[in-house]
Amino acid sequence: MTVGERHKLNIMTGIEIRKVNDRKGLEAFIQFHYDLYRGDPYDVPNLHSDEIGTLSQDKNPAFDFCEAQYFLAYKDGKVAGRVAAIINHKANSRWQQKRVRFGWIDFIDDIHVSQALLNAVEQWGKEKGMEEVVGPLGFTDMDPEGMLTWGFDQLGTQATIYNYPYYPEHMEKMEGWVKDNDYVEYKLMVPDAIPEKYVKVAQMIEKRYNLHVKKLTRKEIFQEGYGQRIFEIINETFKDLYGYSELSQKQIDHYVKMYLPMADLNLITLIEDWNADKKVIGVGITIPSLSRAFQKCRNGRLFPFGWWHVLGALKYQKTDIVDLLLLGILPEYRAKGANALLFYDLIPWYQKYGYKWGETQVEMETNTKVQSQWGPLEPINHKRRRCYLKKIV
Repeated sequence: MTVGERHKLNIMTGIEIRKVNDRKGLEAFIQFHYDLYRGDPYDVPNLHSDEIGTLSQDKNPAFDFCEAQYFLAYKDGKVAGRVAAIINHKANSRWQQKRVRFGWIDFIDDIHVSQALLNAVEQWGKEKGMEEVVGPLGFTDMDPEGMLTWGFDQLGTQATIYNYPYYPEHMEKMEGWVKDNDYVEYKLMVPDAIPEKYVKVAQMIEKRYNLHVKKLTRKEIFQEGYGQRIFEIINETFKDLYGYSELSQKQIDHYVKMYLPMADLNLITLIEDWNADKKVIGVGITIPSLSRAFQKCRNGRLFPFGWWHVLGALKYQKTDIVDLLLLGILPEYRAKGANALLFYDLIPWYQKYGYKWGETQVEMETNTKVQSQWGPLEPINHKRRRCYLKKIV
């Protein structure tokens, strides 16, 4: 479809696409999600301040190697959809691709709206020399990714996307879109006792390989470089995963300040190799679920009352759920069973805080090695999601 044909179609269907070029437009872009999902029992809206921080070029360090354009769709004079078009030049270079990503996509149940939004991304990408459109993806892997295709009756998480069932139905109907990658997510039961398998493996690798659990203090995170080491492990662990681009130093500094100041350090575990000068070889960052708390923040704002619910989850553990936010073991240590040390340390804390289950984050469906580690925790695959791809040349 040519630009002229798309323009004619938009006129015929009453759809108008506008670029977001100022703060007023960005506010409308963010607000649309809150309006579309207001009262939904499963959607977990992001905080308004986090959205501003991620989508603003002067606040998000990913813009050092990314460029983006946001679009709003209007129907009958009202906002009917939104989408972000993103080019991650570092990822394109790493994977030898020319891809424009689409993310932050929301739309009413009107396929003319969803089509017009994706057409806008496609056209912008073509103008930038791109050859494929892929998404939903964010600027980096630290942003939510993958359109929910199964598990619409499950509570979302802070780190993932929730969408209505008609979203993937639209994608399947539109010409040219194919599956590029599927993700799975699991619900893990918190056991009454540490599973025997984890106990035996953890004790064995402590003795055989001299690997040991390391718990952090605030001073170690911010003054002794452990915050830096955590994200160096994430870079090394995730480097070969779908679409990953290495976190820059500026990003690492940003995420250390963003994630770690209010973290419950009991729920963060490092693994050190004492045969290698206590080298950090693994990390597990888990947090109390903020899903219910964020749902109570009207329009994603902490004030006047949202802060109380967030504080209750973070400090007073007023939730039954723990989110397994970031787990990573250096490749050369995975076969040694080092991940068992993470669970050996963290499960007693989950029991103490009264958590009933944990939520994994997105895992590639082909990553069976990661999925095999959940066995002793009665895993339930309760959500699936997909990234779609369309060739545009």
